[in-house]
Amino acid sequence: MTTVEITRFRVPVERADALLAARPAMLRDFQDDRAGFLGARLVRLTPDEWMDIVYWGSSEDYAESRRRGGNLPGIQTFFSLIDSVISMEEGTTTDLNQP
Repeated sequence: MTTVEITRFRVPVERADALLAARPAMLRDFQDDRAGFLGARLVRLTPDEWMDIVYWGSSEDYAESRRRGGNLPGIQTFFSLIDSVISMEEGTTTDLNQP
């Protein structure tokens, strides 16, 4: 099974383009710096509300990523555009054909 991080957050509409522009660098930093990072999907729910679904190899990989926070420029830039975090949840996949 894969650990899944689900984070809902708000970004002012006027920063949406900057958020999308910052996304590739954040993902590169995660790929280079985070053991167990398997991939991510960003979903826009409303004009100012987003959901990030991140896949981790294990719960320990996710916990270590949280401990590191915005330790690299690409991650820090992406995080800085977020106005507020609505919720953060952790779960596991049950479909063996999914990441």
